Amino acid sequence: MSQPKVTSVRARRTKERPGRRRGRPSSAHRWLVLAVVAVTFLAFAPTLLNDFVDWDDVDNFTNNVAYRGLGGSQLKWMWTTALLGHYVPVSWMSLGLDYLVWGMAPSGYHLTNLLLHCAGVAIFALVALRLVAISSRAAENGGDASDWSQALTAALAASLFAVHPLRVESVAWITERRDVVSGLFFILAIWAYLRDAEATRAPRRAWYWLSLGCFVLALLAKAITVTLPVVLIVLDVYPLRRLGLAAGGWWTPAVRRRWLEKIPFFLVGVLAAGVAFRVAPSLMSTGKLGLLDRLAISFYGLVFYLWKTLLPVGLAPFYPLKAPVVPLSPRYLVCGVVVLALTVLAIARRRRWPALAAGWIVYVVTLLPVSGIFQNGPQITADRYGYLPSLAIAMIVAAGARTAWLAARSGGRRRTTLVVPGMAVLVLATLGVLTWRQTGIWRDTERLWTHTLAVAPSSEAHRHLGYLRLHQGRLDEMNEHYSQAVALSPDPAEAHLNWGLALRHAGRTGDAIEHYREMLRLAPESGIAHYQWGNAMASTGAFDEAILHYRAAVQADPTLAEALTTWGRVLAGQGKWDEAIARYREALAIRSYSVPHYHWANALVATGAYEEAIQHYREVIRLDPSAAEAYNNWGHALAEQGRWDEAIARYREALRVRPDYAKASANLDRALVQVNRLRTPTP
Repeated sequence: MSQPKVTSVRARRTKERPGRRRGRPSSAHRWLVLAVVAVTFLAFAPTLLNDFVDWDDVDNFTNNVAYRGLGGSQLKWMWTTALLGHYVPVSWMSLGLDYLVWGMAPSGYHLTNLLLHCAGVAIFALVALRLVAISSRAAENGGDASDWSQALTAALAASLFAVHPLRVESVAWITERRDVVSGLFFILAIWAYLRDAEATRAPRRAWYWLSLGCFVLALLAKAITVTLPVVLIVLDVYPLRRLGLAAGGWWTPAVRRRWLEKIPFFLVGVLAAGVAFRVAPSLMSTGKLGLLDRLAISFYGLVFYLWKTLLPVGLAPFYPLKAPVVPLSPRYLVCGVVVLALTVLAIARRRRWPALAAGWIVYVVTLLPVSGIFQNGPQITADRYGYLPSLAIAMIVAAGARTAWLAARSGGRRRTTLVVPGMAVLVLATLGVLTWRQTGIWRDTERLWTHTLAVAPSSEAHRHLGYLRLHQGRLDEMNEHYSQAVALSPDPAEAHLNWGLALRHAGRTGDAIEHYREMLRLAPESGIAHYQWGNAMASTGAFDEAILHYRAAVQADPTLAEALTTWGRVLAGQGKWDEAIARYREALAIRSYSVPHYHWANALVATGAYEEAIQHYREVIRLDPSAAEAYNNWGHALAEQGRWDEAIARYREALRVRPDYAKASANLDRALVQVNRLRTPTP
């Protein structure tokens, strides 16, 4: 039987009529893209009223001065840190720029998040337009890129992605800047790759290298984009038809070139994946979750995002992973059946509707890094994890709507042709309203966790509300929330630790110790429980008993450098300088960080070893450029030696880092007076 003649995208271009290139949007289409962006901005506009929230924003921004700016020290920190287990230097650079423009005004950060999301939406609309045009030509169903059905299909796909409530977490949460930055570069990489596939002149390779460059930037913004090479392979199979049977085989000379050009993508992807695995703080070991458990969680996630796409209600920032995981329970079995059924459907319809098979593969692959296979953290799913996978869902839904519309038009069913666009408008309007409402949930910490507790009760929600009630002085409610946190927590020992820390902060040290004691009953080998118990004893002046707990903490967990450092501080407070320095040295042998160096330097200053102390202050600044206290004390060490000009420079550095640092300001004033006195001639 004769084989069908295969015509490549580039060969078909020669048959096109003269004029504007296919795939290049007209001015009318550009206006359509702008309309989609405008609707997106309007749907998310309430985020501009939102504040920082107590969910990583505190650690990342309000208590973190290291990212503030784009100077040498800030850039060094951004490119060498993995704060909270994420290596995202490009995302940090965008946040450093935000600080230069907005300072600590949260509305500015939210505006940047929204603008980045809108930019990604605009590029995705162009990507969708090209994909629809290419697939239409491949199917030979008529029309070209000027066909408004293709343009409206692309606009529908972009709008479904843009204004869906599942996007709210990625856009409204400042910490998730990494989603919108990495998403933008991920989509740009696909757009450049499609441009490369359709280019005919010599400079076409520029698009390839642009695509690779965008991929690198996406990885440096968030490692979740590591799946891009597989997505490009899927696109080469369909709709580009540069791989597989439609291209004449899987290993012909022309096809081998397609495989070879993916090698740089895979190499940088593997490198990024290695970094992500190295810094991930809570990647669960196979000892906690077996293979069947991970597969069950993965199937649940695949169905969860589809279900929430269809019915986006009850969304929350945290969905707890309930232990133990029972893979054969109805919850997971039903999800497994649904995934299997959808996979079989995609395979069975791959020739009749290849877009479904391609979209399903992309959806599964882009969700893989955050699936149960690589379970990371106590959550079973998260709205933000659907950011990239939703691109495939949006394309499938939009393509299905266009197919239904074309079928109705070809059948002469006029009323049906009006139903499809009418339903599309209704769906988008509903999604926009739901998104508008969902953004309000992120207004502040109170609304965020109160809502979470209402729709998805968890230990995490109770813990955050307990901490909030602590700072509001509502201690009875604080205790109630922490009590519920213990009851719901998969790790009650950790919940008791958090409760104890809150009570100590409230000045109820005795009650806090009871929770540390309970934690040790539940986890007898816990070093952190002994460490916090020691801190509680030290705060009451019971230093000898505190030292006993620090010693027990280090015995239980030899990597607990913080226990050694605090132990040293207690010894220093007793004037035992040599013993204190020995503890700091041991802490630094475990982990190099600024705190032991700082206290070691202070101990040396107390003994008059100023030059050696200065060396440690230098190391503190190298490790933590935001350490204003180190600059101030360094200045004091210089002043004690009569080196007033150098001391003044250090005090000014301390005030540059922390302008409201009263002690450094007072020291600077005294140093300036002393310099003036020394330089004023005696009459």
